[in-house]
Amino acid sequence: MSTTSGDIDAAVRALGRGPLDAERLREHICPLFTRVLARRDIYLANHSLGRPPDQAAQDVQASLDAWYRDLGAAWDGWLAERERFRALTAALVGAPRPDCIVPKSSAGQGLRAVLNALDGQPRVATTDGEFDSIDFILRNYRKRGRIALRVTPWPELSVEQAELIVVSSVMFRTAELVTGLRRLVRDAHAAGALVLLDVYHHAGVLPLDLAALDVDFAVGGSYKYTRGGPGACWLYVRPGLVETLRTLDTGWFAKREPFAYQRAEPPEFGVGGDAWLESTPPVFTFSQARAGLELTLGIGVERLRAYNLHQKSLLADALFRVARVTAEGVSDDYGAFVSIVHPEASRLVKAAAAQGVTTDARGDRLRMCPDILNSEEELLKAAAVIGEVLKS
Repeated sequence: MSTTSGDIDAAVRALGRGPLDAERLREHICPLFTRVLARRDIYLANHSLGRPPDQAAQDVQASLDAWYRDLGAAWDGWLAERERFRALTAALVGAPRPDCIVPKSSAGQGLRAVLNALDGQPRVATTDGEFDSIDFILRNYRKRGRIALRVTPWPELSVEQAELIVVSSVMFRTAELVTGLRRLVRDAHAAGALVLLDVYHHAGVLPLDLAALDVDFAVGGSYKYTRGGPGACWLYVRPGLVETLRTLDTGWFAKREPFAYQRAEPPEFGVGGDAWLESTPPVFTFSQARAGLELTLGIGVERLRAYNLHQKSLLADALFRVARVTAEGVSDDYGAFVSIVHPEASRLVKAAAAQGVTTDARGDRLRMCPDILNSEEELLKAAAVIGEVLKS
């Protein structure tokens, strides 16, 4: 049976306001996930693709039903869902206004929008630890002569002689937190540079206040920790820039009056962040992401973080006991997952999957991410399986 927003609200209320514990999560939250929990594997790839609440299917179905029922009039509800997505995301990441959140289909699309808003051949500084899509886009822009790119090992990132800094707040291979973000942004601004943060492994896992950081841009999405699936991504543009800077990645939804079909010269953009919208958007992604965002905000990122630290410690301790292997990423200097360095990490993933434990690998790292749906029994069993795989 599908759940509703009321079910999520009631479940969150039933949890109370104290620290999360396994028994209450099993009683009140797990019933919101009957479809994914019907699987028989132990799922530890929550850092890769988050598990959706049952309600997500109902929300998407409602948007689809509106298409059948209302045809063109369905746009009223679809655009209301878009604004709801912007408001929920703004609350999650500390954006001062919902319109500072610009819906995108990928974080890479958000990066391209920023690059295409800068004049000339801007000097861009980044690190060798960025996600492949970000790295690939930047290298291709350099190849086409659109930017001058400097790539350094991520701890050695320098803001000097750059006009745009592109860096993650949590590294995707290791879950290491990039420390000193406030200082980095302050130093970049003092040097005349703008800063774009990739917060995909941060939002929904660690408290985040983009306004307090004074960061210029950020990209992220619902694919992982907020359980919203692919396509429900966003670009943040800070106040002051969102009203004045304009990108070539645009379309008719960025016009001042998109449904007036006028062609002013010069083009007249919408107000604030609406000027950063593009052409006809995908609409079902807003519905598919809503339930996960509501649940994350309802429980609270701080409580989720505290429980995740407990789970990581439990998993790491079990791995050391059964296999004498040290998992990296346990402390609060890391994001939501732990990792094991192994030259055949991809082979280990396949071997663990054959025994019912779902993980993933990036390079030489086997990554494992528990979440609130994982019981302690699952984590202990997963550690035993991975220990056997390592021994073999």
